Amino acid sequence: MTAPHLSLTWTDHVTGRQGFLVVDRLVRGVCSGGLRMRDGCTAAEVAGLARGMSMKEALHYDPDARYVPLGGAKGGIDCDPRDPAAYGLLVRYLRAVRPYVESCWTTGEDLGLSQDLVDRAAAEAGLVSSIQAVYPLLPDEAAARARLADAFAVEVDGLGLDELVGGCGVAESVLTALDRAGVPYAGTRVALQGLGTMGGATARFLTRAGLSVVAVADVKGTLANPAGLDVEALLAARDGHGTVDRAALRPGDRELPGGAWLSADAEVLVPAAVSWAVDPGNQEQVRARWIAEAANMPVVPRAEELLHARGVTVLPDVVVNSGTNAWWWWTLFGDIGPDADGAFAHVRRSMRTLVERVLSRADADGTTPRAAAHALAEDRLAAIAERFPPHR
Repeated sequence: MTAPHLSLTWTDHVTGRQGFLVVDRLVRGVCSGGLRMRDGCTAAEVAGLARGMSMKEALHYDPDARYVPLGGAKGGIDCDPRDPAAYGLLVRYLRAVRPYVESCWTTGEDLGLSQDLVDRAAAEAGLVSSIQAVYPLLPDEAAARARLADAFAVEVDGLGLDELVGGCGVAESVLTALDRAGVPYAGTRVALQGLGTMGGATARFLTRAGLSVVAVADVKGTLANPAGLDVEALLAARDGHGTVDRAALRPGDRELPGGAWLSADAEVLVPAAVSWAVDPGNQEQVRARWIAEAANMPVVPRAEELLHARGVTVLPDVVVNSGTNAWWWWTLFGDIGPDADGAFAHVRRSMRTLVERVLSRADADGTTPRAAAHALAEDRLAAIAERFPPHR
């Protein structure tokens, strides 16, 4: 593994809190990766996420497409996004890293931050856009920006298209794994940690495919119902951070401790909230057959080894949650239009192809899906580097 192209730590002069930026690599002088905000965020965490972004980008490389994957990067701020001082901290961070956003780093929402909030803070920090570094690579910048703006204006059943495409990709990853195993959708149970943007959309797509969501965890605890939760009612009762108003619960719904989702009687677990949610100490509680990493780095490597040894398949984050990032660029570069049907069809087709390829390689190599995904990503990174020599 090569060292990152750039790594920096910033200290806020007002609060003393720190922010981080890691550029893992550049492709055509540009990199991509979201900005997260959480209490306890570290430089090592951001570096791991940046490396993951390089692989996540590379896995969607199609030499015949208009979109050529960018390099990987990540930003992070050590602060609880609910802190009253969080927004001011976000603006000051973006002012500090403004030269990188203007020249090479394209960013957007991640854990703790919505795209609307990032956009508002970016404007206050004097930026044209959080993705302006990619504009010089576009053949028709005005048309591309209009197309992306149109896509962000699309709503499907009360949710924005940008909120849904990632969950569509996670759901398709799960459905592909079930199809390979010959497991019917009806009767397959799912437990999720997190009902924010990614978790909520994943829950919607899986239930509409016929699966049953039996447990959902948020910051207040776990909601459970062995007969299945009313996902649409829970989605409608969320606040901006994905916390469900308990007044929306039905008589058969139960409130359990926060960690109860992990041991739920379900075939599929979807950690869609925080990193390192499944560790060597708690992995023994997992009863599921599959874990789909909708969040970034939710399963600790040693825990994944132990899970694999007892037959639990971890579908890795660099594959499973890559749909949102890819959708941005497919839309901006013109591989797809700004409509929901086209977006969902492209996400489903691309994710199914990618998951099939990764699982087939894992079976052939006798390894984990993560190792197979990393090997495939390295192959594609080499192909991209040959076509576009690394920026110096």
